[in-house]
Amino acid sequence: MSRTRFSGRTALVTGGGSGLGRAVALALAAEGANVVVAGRTPGPLEETVALVAAAGGTAVAHPADVRRAEDMRAVVRAAVDRFGSLDVAVNNAGVFRGGGPVADLPADDWHTLLDINVTGVLYALQAEIAQMRGQESGGAIVNIASNIGPHRTQSGVTAYGAAKAAVSALTRGAALDHIGDGVRINAVSPGAAATSMSLRPGESVAEREVRMKADSPLGRVAATAEVAAAVLYLASDDAGAVVGTDLVIDGGAAA
Repeated sequence: MSRTRFSGRTALVTGGGSGLGRAVALALAAEGANVVVAGRTPGPLEETVALVAAAGGTAVAHPADVRRAEDMRAVVRAAVDRFGSLDVAVNNAGVFRGGGPVADLPADDWHTLLDINVTGVLYALQAEIAQMRGQESGGAIVNIASNIGPHRTQSGVTAYGAAKAAVSALTRGAALDHIGDGVRINAVSPGAAATSMSLRPGESVAEREVRMKADSPLGRVAATAEVAAAVLYLASDDAGAVVGTDLVIDGGAAA
């Protein structure tokens, strides 16, 4: 039986042109949401919109760069102008940089990680909360952090982990700041999932499967649909009493 937890609601997904963002957008639309997908590159966003439409859902694309506060305010305005409200936001846009020790990390990589993965989440939160706290129904926000940083340490990805740990801390603090405004804020921290980000340089999907049998207690990466299901739970009324949590979806890697 199909679920309709988000019927009549409007959802914004940043980084909605591929990977986890696309999976979340498809899942929200499948449960009745009107979905706005945002990202820097129009082509992939339109592909997501087409996939949603092919499945019978409703979605629109809105190019935006999370590093620009004015872009995030504009995409929120566009969502409200088109659909009348902003009820759910999933702040998924993020990048990975680095792959070596901290001493050798290029300054540009560090600033890119902070600008997109941390400041971008802040700007998104500010624009989303400004709209949601003025609505009688409030809203729900889910930030995408990572198991690396908030929950485990891995050599060679310290800067990325530091940025994602900041997302987790920002989530918990913002959750306390704004639950009184009717805005519930939580995070999901995925481990390795079936996206290009979990592939090592030059590694094939088949090679990743072999590696994960040894590296993960679960023995595999998470499907994007499995991570999306956790995001939708936190964004739904089913999680009405869940505030400031950081839900780890990593097959036991951080256990």
